[in-house]
Parts: sequence; structure tokens; C-alpha cells
Amino acid sequence: MIYWVHEGRDCSAIKRTVIVLSHLQEDEGDEKDFAILQKVSQGYTVMNSSAKIGVVTVTYNSGRVIDQFLNSLSSQTYKNFLVYAVDSGSQDNTIELLEAWADKRLRVIPNAANIGIAEGDNQGTRAALADGCDSVLLLNNDVEFEPDTFALLVEELNAFDCHLLSPKILYDDRVRIWSAGGTFNVLKGYFGSPAGQGERDRGQYDSPVQIQYAPACCLLVRRVVFDEIGMMDAKYFVYHEDSDFLFRAWKAGLTMLYTPRARIFHKASALTGGVASPFSVRYGTRGHVYFMLKNLGAIRCIFYLPALQLRMLIKMLCRSITWKEFVIRQRAFIEGIAVWMS
Repeated sequence: MIYWVHEGRDCSAIKRTVIVLSHLQEDEGDEKDFAILQKVSQGYTVMNSSAKIGVVTVTYNSGRVIDQFLNSLSSQTYKNFLVYAVDSGSQDNTIELLEAWADKRLRVIPNAANIGIAEGDNQGTRAALADGCDSVLLLNNDVEFEPDTFALLVEELNAFDCHLLSPKILYDDRVRIWSAGGTFNVLKGYFGSPAGQGERDRGQYDSPVQIQYAPACCLLVRRVVFDEIGMMDAKYFVYHEDSDFLFRAWKAGLTMLYTPRARIFHKASALTGGVASPFSVRYGTRGHVYFMLKNLGAIRCIFYLPALQLRMLIKMLCRSITWKEFVIRQRAFIEGIAVWMS
């Protein structure tokens, strides 16, 4: 049996978390149980293991990945969750596959057109909060995860009493790290930078730590966070909406934790054509420019925007990006400014 006991409400006091594993002999069990009860009597709080999660996922032509995602949901040992599948105008068999999943916890929210990830997350989140969910799990559907994932996420969220929680995210080869938490990179205009991306997982990120940023590929958020900072900014459409949301959370003093105990396996950019596709390049650049102008202001961007342009030029001259990609980035740069001015 595993008990998680946490002293007080200070998420930064990770070292004061007491983890008691009692797969012990019979004569030792009573002593351990007594120690746990003693901790509770001294003012510690024990996690609430019955919290209702609203799992929000945005689908868009997700037919080739949705079966594995639904299988992962079906396998969860933690059962108190609802699933809000917000479909963004899929033209394949995504809706049919969702409806064929015989689970009363599923709510399909269809849209006639592609509304983007940010607004899709908002639609699902509003529905989850209206249904009384205690927390919202923003979750890509191009992922797979282990049967104890939700249980571990709930345990960790309550054990450390933080506002937001991100698991270890691996590429779908289950060897390389996609994200182990992260920070905001000041030199790149507070660009969200995942820790460990591309590194082989050797256990180097196997300690829980307070973080500033993590991709919203899998992000557990207490409902109070939405009361505090609002929803995703739908102007992003896709890419950097999570950076904006978490930057606002960070500025508001909300606490976020990375936990290595729960793991997600991510088919990165499987539904957007890859990170170097024209779609990804366009919306990635557009969102980056909009993020800086919105959150840093025009005066600070007198430095940051030319610096971004210089990086793009150097990449093109060094042939790390093609001329065609450079042109897409330039057009997207102007789009980002236009979005900020709208």
C-alpha cells in the first residue's frame, strides 16, 4: 500500500513530503500505519483520492491515433473521470471511432470547422467545470499511457498540493525524452523550453521538481487555476497557447510541479505533419511573435523581435532551414504582429 502524506500547503517544500511504502511483514504493518496516523494528527494533509477529473482532448482527423488513446483511457485503474472529446471539424472517421467507444463517461463536442487547439481546450474545459470536475487534464490524443497514469497524477497533485502538474513525457519510442518539465528562456523572449528534449532517458530527470513550464500535451490543472487566470487565449489557434497559459500562471504565483512517476508516450506532431511542416513552421513562428508582444510589451520587443529575425536569418544562411521555410517564417512573423494588433 502507498500513502502520500504532505506537510502544510507549501508546494516548494518537496523534501518534507513523506513517502511510506508498506509492503512489509505483518508484524511491521501496524507500526507503519500508526506512524501515518501520527503524521495526520500533527497537521499533515492526506491526499483526496476521489477527485473527479475532466479529461479534455481536441481531435482533428485523429482516426489513425485515436484507438490507442481510447485503449489507454479504458485501461486506467483510476475510474473517476469524464472525457470531453472536442472535435475540430474532422473529415475522417474520428467521430465514428469516438462514438463506437462504449463508455458512458465520454462527451463528444463536435464543431463544423477547425477551431484550433486553444479554443477546443476552452470548450472542453468549460464543459468539465460545468460538470463539477475538481481538475482538468489537458491531454493530446496522439499519446499512449500506462494503466496507473491517472492514479499517479492525482496522487502527486495532492501530495505536493500544487496547482498544476506535468508528467515525464517520452517520445513514442519510450527511450528519448520529449519533456521533463521546463523553464521560460529569457534570451528567447521567455520562450517555453522543455527540459531534456531529445535526451535518452537514463534516470537523470527522476526527481520531482517545481517548474515554470511544460508542454500541455499532458497537464493536470486544478479548477481554481481557471478562476485565477482564465482560459487559453484562442488567438493562438495552435502552438504557444500553452506557453501563454503557463506564463500567466507563473506570473500569478501559482505553483507547478514535474513528476517522473507518471509517464506519457507522445507521437510528437503526428497530426500536424511534423515540426518542420509548413503548418507547424507557420503557426509556431506566428505564435512566438504574438506571445512576446502580448506578454512582454512593444518596448521590450524592440530587442526581442530583431533578435528572432537574426536567428532566423542565421539559420537560413547556415542552411539549417531552407529558403522556402525562411519565407514561411517571414510571413508568419508579420501574421504574429497582426494578431497582436487585432
